[in-house]
Amino acid sequence: MSQHSFQTEVSQLLNLIIHSLYSHKEIFLRELISNASDALDKLRYLTLTNDDFKSLNFDPKVSMDFVDGDNPTLTITDTGIGMSKKELEGNLGTIARSGTKNFLNKMSGDAQKDAQLIGQFGVGFYSSFMVADHVDVVSLKAGNKEAWKWSSDGKSGFEIVKDVKKDNGTIITLHLNDEGKEFANRWQIENLVKKYSDHIDFPIFLTYADIEYDDEGKEKSRSSKTDQINNAKAFWTRSPKEVKKKEYKEFYKSLSNDMDDPFEWVHYRAEGSLEYTILFFIPSKAPSDIFRADYQSGVKLYVNRVFITDDDKELLPPWMRFVKGVIDSSDLPLNVSREILQQNRVMANIRSNSVKKVLDKLQTVAKNKDKYAEFYEQYGRLIKEGVYQDFEHKDALTDLLRYASTKDDGLVSLKEYVGRMKDDQKSIYYITGQNQISLRNSPLLEMYEKKDIEVLILDDEIDEIVISSVPKYDEKELKSVNRSGAADDFSEDKDKDKEESLKPVLKKIKKILGDRVKDVKISSRLSDSPSCVVVDENDPTSQMQEIMRSMGQAELPDVKPILEVNPNHKIIKKLKEKTRQKSFNDIAFLLYEQALIQEGVKLDNPAEFTERLNKVIVETL
Repeated sequence: MSQHSFQTEVSQLLNLIIHSLYSHKEIFLRELISNASDALDKLRYLTLTNDDFKSLNFDPKVSMDFVDGDNPTLTITDTGIGMSKKELEGNLGTIARSGTKNFLNKMSGDAQKDAQLIGQFGVGFYSSFMVADHVDVVSLKAGNKEAWKWSSDGKSGFEIVKDVKKDNGTIITLHLNDEGKEFANRWQIENLVKKYSDHIDFPIFLTYADIEYDDEGKEKSRSSKTDQINNAKAFWTRSPKEVKKKEYKEFYKSLSNDMDDPFEWVHYRAEGSLEYTILFFIPSKAPSDIFRADYQSGVKLYVNRVFITDDDKELLPPWMRFVKGVIDSSDLPLNVSREILQQNRVMANIRSNSVKKVLDKLQTVAKNKDKYAEFYEQYGRLIKEGVYQDFEHKDALTDLLRYASTKDDGLVSLKEYVGRMKDDQKSIYYITGQNQISLRNSPLLEMYEKKDIEVLILDDEIDEIVISSVPKYDEKELKSVNRSGAADDFSEDKDKDKEESLKPVLKKIKKILGDRVKDVKISSRLSDSPSCVVVDENDPTSQMQEIMRSMGQAELPDVKPILEVNPNHKIIKKLKEKTRQKSFNDIAFLLYEQALIQEGVKLDNPAEFTERLNKVIVETL
């Protein structure tokens, strides 16, 4: 006998599951059948591809039986690959890759929300302890001779002992508690299998007592009867025309372990020179690991309904990692490896066509502005990733971009922007930064507001990287108002006259600021503010510099801004008369520093700024 204590995190997890999720305790059966199906998938694959297993007498099925009464039990048996002693200890006594700390952090106390996390974090087996006060797992791994029994009450730990089992597979026996005794019932089990597991591509059998009664209602005879209680047909092989919305939603929940309905789905069967089926779902909420480098792929690959892998990130491009579902091909080899998938022409075609089908669906959804806004709130960042990474589908993805705007309370597309451009407007204008409120109040927008020109507001830190990969849209150039050249479209001859008259002021400000600035110019973009800073056309903006630093590029070139001053502002006009006064220096610095602050740039020496400001205030009192 081998006695073990649970890993600390498992003990925490079991305590939370047992005491928090009773209102959704029925999901335990979905989880155990799903695990059994995975075990059958793995063995079926080996019997088709591995010579050591081809002679195995493989009869894939899941069987269930129950005992009611004072000591109710429910037993679930599969003929799958089974587990060794080491695997029993590792899989059922510790937490694997799934990230249980993350799971525990996500637990909210809301039974419905917490229940849907169970499968997502790979801890489905432990849901057994919601309905059982003791669980026995007997397993014989295919190809091994020794069977082992894992037992636990879900509290004190677990023990592993040798056992006797003739055939490979796993038997799980739940000793049901008061919360779980309702599941020692034929109708309850059949209903749950129909609800959660009808699509499982293996037969699920239920053995029960078939009782006949006489005319007086007394038991006449009792015999054991076994029925298949699921459809056992791969759901995705059905024609989309035959499948009801409700069925799609139920299948999605069983596939994803999500208790919410999917946002949308794509079901498509290709026939002809290339035969494959895709059934993809877009979850209503983004998966918890979606921005992790080790995100879990949500797509399973089958070849002729034989499960191949659910852990290959090559099946779809990285930006589509929000998709969950199935790809089933008739044109791939059963022993396809990850390397073959990366280079296989058939898989490349399936991947490309799959992306197009999802994009077509999103274009359709986008016609409903409110509905698409729900999608974009969850997955907008991934669409932006796609624009930057996926050259093949860049144009379609660019159409799906949405941004805040100075002319709209919601999000707008580039197509909408172009559709309402003024006849004489040459470019699409946008402003980048970290805070939408400060961007909307930026002095850089003053001239555009005065001329009633729309400007897109890009306040996501990755926007600047993404938008730089879209130099034109509908033959219109995209220009950043953070750059000096954006105002050239609106410069007039009279600006040159003003610059000439202000030359002494500009020259002295530049001399005072020294190498802090690249240049000092008059501005055609300002109407209310005295000054602003922009960057040269080929220099990174302050936002881009922050991104580069966050990516570990500590040794950045010394980028100097251009200071632009408003020739029509009272401060600038009065500076003409103060070029020989001491206060000129302080005012020049203040014009520069306040412009930096408005751009969200941290001052190198805030104390000097405060001292200068106080000095100017004193002089005006």
